[in-house]
Amino acid sequence: MSWSRRSAGALLTAAAAITVSGCTVSSGGEGEAVCAFEVSYEGRSYRDVANVDFTVTDKLGTAKLPPCNDTGGDEEAEAEETEEAAAYGVRGLPPETAIAVGSSPEDAVFVVSSSGSTLPPEVQELLDKP
Repeated sequence: MSWSRRSAGALLTAAAAITVSGCTVSSGGEGEAVCAFEVSYEGRSYRDVANVDFTVTDKLGTAKLPPCNDTGGDEEAEAEETEEAAAYGVRGLPPETAIAVGSSPEDAVFVVSSSGSTLPPEVQELLDKP
């Protein structure tokens, strides 16, 4: 599958799954939600990383997509249901490092488990490939 087709699918999946956590309010007056794509799988949190050429492998299980709390009220976030999506392996990376999440392997988004702003070295290598 070409990178551009995978990227287009990833963007569509991310747009469809905009009910995820990490929200902020824009300064456009109306209070528009802007949520980071974040998922939870086997007790780890993952965030999407763009522009990574990756290959999806076997289905691993189910990842949870937390609701987007764009109002700051904890009560509302708890009341919203958590969505789920299939979690897939990524060739060459252990699931503890990265997985792909989506409704199908073709639409899966690459997500990385990392703390802080530093990417795991294996993921950085994928980004650095020509």
